[in-house]
Amino acid sequence: MNFFLQGLTMGIAYDAPIGLANLFVINAALTQTKRKSFLTALIIIIFDISLAFACFFGIGAIMKKFEWLQLVILLVGSLIVIYMGINLLRSQTTDISGEATPEMTVIKTITSAFVVIWFNPQAIIDGSMMLGAFQVTLPAYSYPIFITGVGIASILWFFILNAVVTKFKDKFNAKILRIINLICGAIIILYGGKLLLNFFTLLMH
Repeated sequence: MNFFLQGLTMGIAYDAPIGLANLFVINAALTQTKRKSFLTALIIIIFDISLAFACFFGIGAIMKKFEWLQLVILLVGSLIVIYMGINLLRSQTTDISGEATPEMTVIKTITSAFVVIWFNPQAIIDGSMMLGAFQVTLPAYSYPIFITGVGIASILWFFILNAVVTKFKDKFNAKILRIINLICGAIIILYGGKLLLNFFTLLMH
């Protein structure tokens, strides 16, 4: 039970800081129907847990070993993230009801969520340092218990975040929602810009 609680608290610390995944879930909860926003949260959870598993078992070490892989992920990821942010800035919201929002297909949601989670090498490396370093302190038999706690934390965090935002989204009118979209879009573009800067920095070394 102790290892499970350690994994649970580590998982919350891993997911809680405001990042692309949280912004993605918040925006879906504000602009999509309850069913679609729930699906978005579920897809984010699946990719988030898969990344946590990969970090725990050492993908960060692989990225550090192969610099070309870092470069590819940085370049492609930064461009796609910037594109997503620009689309959010350009989106026009006249009504916050689900019927008034643009249709977001399951395929588009899956690909966008994949980019948000997996095309952020900084998150992969940070997650590897956080979870991978913790792995060293654990006995081998506790790995499944610990990583299960991390996975449960991801499920709880994103479902609760989605539920809270969905519950209170009716308090937002179209103007406020537009401002939120602009803020989220700007932050996402800044994330993408930071990734692109990291790409050029790594390329010049």
